[in-house]
Amino acid sequence: MSSVKVVVCFVLLTLFAQAINIVNAENVEVRVKSVTSIAKTDDNFVCATLDWWPSTKCDYGQCPWQQAGLINLDLDNKILRNAIKAFKSLRLRLGGSLEDQVVYKVGDNLECPKFQRNNDGLFGFTQGCLCMDRWDELNDLFKQTGAIITFGLNALYGKQKDHNEKGLWIGDWDTTNSRDLMNYTISKGYKIDSYELGNELCGNGVSARLTPEQYGRDMIKLKKLVQELYPDPSTQPKVLGPAGFFDEKWFKTFLQITGPNVVDAVTQHIYNLGAGVDKDLIYRIQDPFFLSQIAQTYRDLSKLIEEFGPWSAAWVGEAGGAYNSGGKDVSHTFANGFWYLDQLGMTSTFNHKVYCRQAFIGGNYGLLNTTSFIPNPDYYGALLWHRLMGPSVLSVNHNGSPYLRVYSHCSRRKPGITLLIINMSNSTYSSISVVNDLNLYTDMEVPDNGGAKPREEYHLTPKDGNIQSDVVLLNKTPLRLTSSDGIPELKPEFVDPTSPILVAPQSFVFATLRDFNAPACA
Repeated sequence: MSSVKVVVCFVLLTLFAQAINIVNAENVEVRVKSVTSIAKTDDNFVCATLDWWPSTKCDYGQCPWQQAGLINLDLDNKILRNAIKAFKSLRLRLGGSLEDQVVYKVGDNLECPKFQRNNDGLFGFTQGCLCMDRWDELNDLFKQTGAIITFGLNALYGKQKDHNEKGLWIGDWDTTNSRDLMNYTISKGYKIDSYELGNELCGNGVSARLTPEQYGRDMIKLKKLVQELYPDPSTQPKVLGPAGFFDEKWFKTFLQITGPNVVDAVTQHIYNLGAGVDKDLIYRIQDPFFLSQIAQTYRDLSKLIEEFGPWSAAWVGEAGGAYNSGGKDVSHTFANGFWYLDQLGMTSTFNHKVYCRQAFIGGNYGLLNTTSFIPNPDYYGALLWHRLMGPSVLSVNHNGSPYLRVYSHCSRRKPGITLLIINMSNSTYSSISVVNDLNLYTDMEVPDNGGAKPREEYHLTPKDGNIQSDVVLLNKTPLRLTSSDGIPELKPEFVDPTSPILVAPQSFVFATLRDFNAPACA
């Protein structure tokens, strides 16, 4: 058989398979309420963390951090730099569990200890140190790649353990070391977007805790310090906290103590999938009923801020899905996108401004592979979100299965809207028609007939159909680094706008509809 005949046969078989899929697909009507937006995110909603963990951080008989911590990460790695640069303005949060044991070798502080394993220390480690040579190297990376920086400060500096209550730390925050770091940072011209005070010290804490009253007083000190050292309001870093798990009573008291215009963003942490070693992790990550349980937490924080801190914004300051460095067979694979992309969509509908993924690199849940630096599937999902989904969030509903999630934003690049479609079903195709719901005062619906401009579709699927693969396909082509270690182009497939959007089982689709007339996006 000639090569031409083989190609023709392959094309015909492909078209035949697609026709069968369309016939057997579940027909779904997606309604986008386009008159007004329901929420707004920050322009740089997608965020990732860099953590302090040393190579000796181990969980469940494995040590997945290796050389990925802030102290030992190879900052000259080309893939690392290109991966950050691809976002043009990636928000990075520097912090984590050991944050409150980091001292800064600057000013009168001449000691610079290294993290050492110690069962009596917080999280099983002694104090560690950030020297200014390393701070210079980090800031060179940030400047060269356009990163936007949140820096987490040591909130336990100057405090002591309470002798009566286990885990409680008492005393006022000593600002001396943080002041010296800020002065050095200012003298070098380094740009800091925001300072965050402490890590997971709220509520019952994790390894240490503070009362909301004490933390509130410390936060006021931080705000005054920032205002003193950065007197120009246009360049003044924001102040964030408490960087921990949501506890309604604790958060409420904290906001009441700090009062108006002190806390610019209330940051909470999310690890709703359970332990990384949990054998049910792979099932939870595809269970829409389980994934929806965290929605109440987002709503509760949003309502609390609305009532007690309307001057503040809600952020997810750290979210890794599964705690203790993530699941070694799940968190770095395509399957993790069912949780991660759904989280991005869900939190944006609850008016959260920023979502920081733990971690950009490190552990099992890094967006980059810890040793090779090659992007994992979630990296590409995050990059597509950042490039396609604008800050204005639109209300969406559909009449399909609960295993189908749909989110919609005004497109980052006007005109039109962009949909994120997540199909968690392992067997059902979805054939999606979009309706423009213009109903504000009266019934008014406009079926989206596509208009003249082709629809731009980005279909993400796992290699060989294996959702536990760490290779992702974009429109059936594997995403691999270029020969110069660059991030590959993410090109859409241009589709007849009058046709439905066909979503394969266990896949994600970003679809931009340029001719969709949404008044909220004008």
